[in-house]
Amino acid sequence: MAKIPVKVPDIGGAEGAEVIELLVAVGDEVELEQSLIVLESDKASMEIPASAAGTVVELLVNEGEELSEGDVIVVIESEGLPEAVASTEEAGSSVAPEIAEPETHGKSTTEQHSKSVESTPASATDQTVVVPDIGSDDPVELIEISVAVGDQIAEGDSLVVLESDKASMEVPAPFAGEVIEVLVTEGGTISQGEALMVMRTAASSGLDEAKPERSSPATAVSAPGAVASAVANKAPVHSSAEHPVGRGEGSVYAGPAVRKLAREFGLDLSKVTGSGPKGRLVKEDLHAYVQNSLSSRPVAAVTGGAGIPPVPDVDFSDFGEIRAESLTKMAKLTAANMRRSWLNVPHVTQFDDADITDLEVFRKGLKAEAERRGTKLTPMPFLLKACAVALRDNPKFCSSLSGDGQTLIYKDYIHLGMAVDTPAGLLVPVIRDVDKKSLWDLADEVIELAGKARDRKLRPDEMRGGCFTLSSLGGIGGRGFTPIVNAPEVGILGVSKADIRPVWNGEEFKPRQMLPLALSYDHRVINGGDAGRFLTQLVGLLSDIRRLAL
Repeated sequence: MAKIPVKVPDIGGAEGAEVIELLVAVGDEVELEQSLIVLESDKASMEIPASAAGTVVELLVNEGEELSEGDVIVVIESEGLPEAVASTEEAGSSVAPEIAEPETHGKSTTEQHSKSVESTPASATDQTVVVPDIGSDDPVELIEISVAVGDQIAEGDSLVVLESDKASMEVPAPFAGEVIEVLVTEGGTISQGEALMVMRTAASSGLDEAKPERSSPATAVSAPGAVASAVANKAPVHSSAEHPVGRGEGSVYAGPAVRKLAREFGLDLSKVTGSGPKGRLVKEDLHAYVQNSLSSRPVAAVTGGAGIPPVPDVDFSDFGEIRAESLTKMAKLTAANMRRSWLNVPHVTQFDDADITDLEVFRKGLKAEAERRGTKLTPMPFLLKACAVALRDNPKFCSSLSGDGQTLIYKDYIHLGMAVDTPAGLLVPVIRDVDKKSLWDLADEVIELAGKARDRKLRPDEMRGGCFTLSSLGGIGGRGFTPIVNAPEVGILGVSKADIRPVWNGEEFKPRQMLPLALSYDHRVINGGDAGRFLTQLVGLLSDIRRLAL
């Protein structure tokens, strides 16, 4: 009989993962790959499986204890080597076993390792594809898996679609090959550097092929009177995202981040209804539950009489046929952001018209040069450039209030947001250092970022850091609208559709192309005089573009 210690395998770099449940006790008979304990890190819950069948003779951890890779959790008494080891030996030279360095070993182990590597023929290599740099360390939701096991994938093909609080993005294949194993599920969350799937690609022979990238750390195997040796533990770490384990919450379908938030709120997850895939609980469900719980109390008790009564629910099916369609995560976030800005920012909107007749003559005269440059010069670069000049000369519009409302923070950079209407919802990519770029540079960047937004390829860092936002409906129509300030910014410019109007020049009416502008601002920071000066200067810059050179 051999006593086999089972260690915590590679858990994706998580340190201090908490033991949230013990699934076995001393004396229990366990099978190979049977789950022993459940760990929970900041990013995932996972079950640690048995590396051998046998009897649990020692249980070395307790609930609530924090473990790291390599910590011993149980000792299993088993007859001979674990089945995982035996199956590896039976496979022969067609599969190169993964040999881990033991604490003490003899010459025979080293010789066996060398012989194993030398006998491995040239073959395909299994490589693990991980989440690349997504511009943030925060977990993002996996909303779609675009491939399946067995698919032949070309380099650059989309593998999965991720969605953060601000954007959706596709993860492309870093190389061509066949999908061998998908390691994630739709509806879960994942972070930069975590494994997505295993792909098989053609490779040459050598040591690297004998040791595929995707491996688990070794589990020591020892027997009395024998020289200690080690063989890689092939038993997988089972993710518990699909069948999560809760403490007193039954089979609630929720990830660790949601469970952590529930503990902070003191919520019983079994009382919350999930809106995610397959009824999975997401953070928004907890926020909605808390909000509904608070709104169900008397308004005076919750807000001192200043609360906003909710709009009552109506059963519209009483009046005819209806269709119900769930909002996308992005639509929900946009609605929440707009509501927050509208409720927190005292809005004022001022209107004016800019005479862009000469600007349009100049812009259209550059059409041939734009084609030679391989770009397209739209009115947007002129608007961006004019706003940059007006922001430089009116620095209050390039500021933000501190969280406590006691300090005004001026920004010595000019990054402008550009609202883009996409099938997935409204996105606002940010163009940086607009004041330092030429009209041609801005033309290229406008086209690039708008295309990324429509293709759902914007990174989160490409939508952060804006000082002021432009929202243009010129291509759609309308004579004016009141845009909502994108807090913590203090101003936003709404641009409507230009049209030809008769304008009195002091002697006669002349047809001029007029562009309607609407400037919304935070009245806590900007007063009417500030806004009047900003908008008057902006109108002057657009009416005589020579001023942009001053």
